[in-house]
Amino acid sequence: MPAKTTLDDDRAVPAEAVTPLIRGVAVLRRLTEAGGTVSASGLERSTGLARSTVDRIASTLARMGYVRLDGRDVVLAPRVMELGNAYLASLGLPALLASHADALADELDESVSLAVADRDGIRFIHQATRRRAMSLSFRIGDLLPAERTAPGPLFATEWTDAQWRAWHERRAADPEDRGFPAVPPREHTSPDEDFERRAQRARKDGWALDDQLIEPGLVAVSVPVRDPRAGGRIACVASVVSHTSRHTAANLRDTLLPRLRTAVAEMERVLREAPEPQPGRVPAGLATWTGASKQELGREFVESLARGLTVLTAFGAGRAELTLTDVARATGLSRATARRALITYDHLGLVRQSGTRGFALTPRVLSLGFPPLSRTTLAQIATPHLAELAGRVHESASLAVLTPSGEEIQYTARAATSRVMSVNVTVGTRLPAYATSLGRVLLADLPEDGRQLGELRPLTSRTTTDPATLAAELEEIRARGYALVDEELEEGLRSIAVPVRDRAGRVVAAANVAMHAARRSVRECVRDVLPELTATAERITADLGVAGRFARVSVV
Repeated sequence: MPAKTTLDDDRAVPAEAVTPLIRGVAVLRRLTEAGGTVSASGLERSTGLARSTVDRIASTLARMGYVRLDGRDVVLAPRVMELGNAYLASLGLPALLASHADALADELDESVSLAVADRDGIRFIHQATRRRAMSLSFRIGDLLPAERTAPGPLFATEWTDAQWRAWHERRAADPEDRGFPAVPPREHTSPDEDFERRAQRARKDGWALDDQLIEPGLVAVSVPVRDPRAGGRIACVASVVSHTSRHTAANLRDTLLPRLRTAVAEMERVLREAPEPQPGRVPAGLATWTGASKQELGREFVESLARGLTVLTAFGAGRAELTLTDVARATGLSRATARRALITYDHLGLVRQSGTRGFALTPRVLSLGFPPLSRTTLAQIATPHLAELAGRVHESASLAVLTPSGEEIQYTARAATSRVMSVNVTVGTRLPAYATSLGRVLLADLPEDGRQLGELRPLTSRTTTDPATLAAELEEIRARGYALVDEELEEGLRSIAVPVRDRAGRVVAAANVAMHAARRSVRECVRDVLPELTATAERITADLGVAGRFARVSVV
């Protein structure tokens, strides 16, 4: 008898499916549903897997950088977002339409979202959220039941009879929407006919409303974005979302719908005029590292899981549809191994067959870790890396950014070390930028006429206070890539800092190690600490690049 899945259905697993891959996907989904952190014993209970299996899966995912192991907990790590990034890049819509959604949100001062259909639900692919006490809490990748949203009736206008049957069956099996962790459970059921009527109305009107269907106070108006290159089918749905303290549903319709329609018309123009995506360089050998990992970690590394996950990253911009040969070439896997992975993903709903020979990712790939991390901050990304650095060098490590004035730095993340005498700075502390290693790294990246130094006061006998001398020092820091400040902020305090960059290469923060001058000489700081610090900054930069590709990462 074929095995059963450990996921959320009772369908028999195809004979050629990869069981460890199914189990690994189950673990990633449970972590996602739980907000990103679950104990190993919690994963054992929620997945039904043996503890030894959970431990091996967690060890493998940690080796891939998809999770980190924090004591008894398994925690999603930013690199897992490369799976969702592969889907979003292959879809192409965020790259083409996100800026238009952002501009509309700025103009209306309301949250704007883009969503795609995911079977009988909707899944967000972009969010432009207003920061308020009452604001939208949905994230990129969140899945909502179609009938409790404004986009849902619009997508339902294109459902087949089979899709309607599946929707009725799901409603009967899950009347409280427990299968949709992103929404509160349904308190009051509504007849199926209500949604059917809303879909008929949406077909007639060309727009739809959500009048507090998710929860009291939340209202939205939606308009479909149709792709002229796909026969006018709905590519995604754009929504303006607000709260009844600002707009009623009727008021949204009357005052904001016209502007939303104008924005959607512009989005459709972009889709109509966009050139066909050009396939980038085909990646090669994505999975070739797995053999070495297996040799090093032995049975604690599940090679078939690692290889299977790399199949998803073979897709991307200009690679929305791949043949089996394409996937095998990109991953370095044999055709047989790649085929088994694709069969597994097709069963799990993560891949669909496209045309006669091709495969494409589905929105369900976003369920693998993306939502909890789509609103991560740079401080959250940096903190575990700083903790590892502090543990290696046995000194305190910090992350800081320039304040809006440009004259001060503000500490945003920190990892202290246990010493009788240590650097005592807390997150949120502000210090003058000109007298700190962190500040000098940040100032060095700015053009000279854009630096706001403020008053250069002598804080110790060593503080640089001459503007010309400081300007020359900043140019040298820019060239060599690090700053070392020796007892200029405080007597006995020595620190060294390096930049942290975003995807565009801009310096957005700085990381440093600070210590008492008696513990390491300047030469020892450069020789022993700088390489470790630089490697840490590179890891933070890499994680920031993955996390910030399609999601906003706050740097403060």
